[in-house]
Amino acid sequence: MALTEVAIRAAKAAAKPYKLADGGGLYLLVNPTGSRLWRLKYRVGRREKVLAIGPYPDVTLAKARERRTEARRQLADGFDPSALKKEARQKAKAAVTNTFRAIAEEHLAKLEREGLADITLNKRRWLLGFAYPKLGERDVATITAKELLEVLRAIEETGRHETARRMRAALGAVFRFAIATARAENDPTFALRDALTTPKVTHRAAVTTPKSLGALLRAIDGYEGQPASVAALRLLPLLFPRPGELRLAT
Repeated sequence: MALTEVAIRAAKAAAKPYKLADGGGLYLLVNPTGSRLWRLKYRVGRREKVLAIGPYPDVTLAKARERRTEARRQLADGFDPSALKKEARQKAKAAVTNTFRAIAEEHLAKLEREGLADITLNKRRWLLGFAYPKLGERDVATITAKELLEVLRAIEETGRHETARRMRAALGAVFRFAIATARAENDPTFALRDALTTPKVTHRAAVTTPKSLGALLRAIDGYEGQPASVAALRLLPLLFPRPGELRLAT
């Protein structure tokens, strides 16, 4: 006998779970806690399986019957409804965890665990941030070289050619991480290695002769400023650290 809304609402919890059948394998499981859950019993070959449809009243009787009909149609087409439901859940999860932004942040977290300097991490995060407005929520596996080039060209058009070049490298690192974690199959930045404008090299003032180097070292040795500044100046010609690394040294 088919169920009715009146019969469902009248169903009370008992000491043990019990079922109210609606026909065609569909039934309502009434638990001792009072929860009422729709289930569909079906067979794949000789194996009996149960498909969870959802709780009542979130899933009404009419909706449960619609899902029973849909599951029967899937079975007739040779598909297992439970397997299709699991696949749909996996796709929904991938839609969140496989975005470019999610993978980029995951990659940055890995670099942080590996001890990359904060100043370098922040620079990498800043570079990747240029891609987030257009590509951040995209599935990383669907992003093309053409789309990346459009983002990089927008940076170049502001005259920041070196920034665009470094951004391509940062993007490439994210795509290679996605490949390594089985969420992408190729790195589209590889095709762009000759597409960007090569920055014009600007030579800075430098000490290039032994005589001028000696004068610099004597000037450093005679400097009488703050102790931290004295120590930093004396370390520079010995260790050749980056200025940011030297500032953060303890």
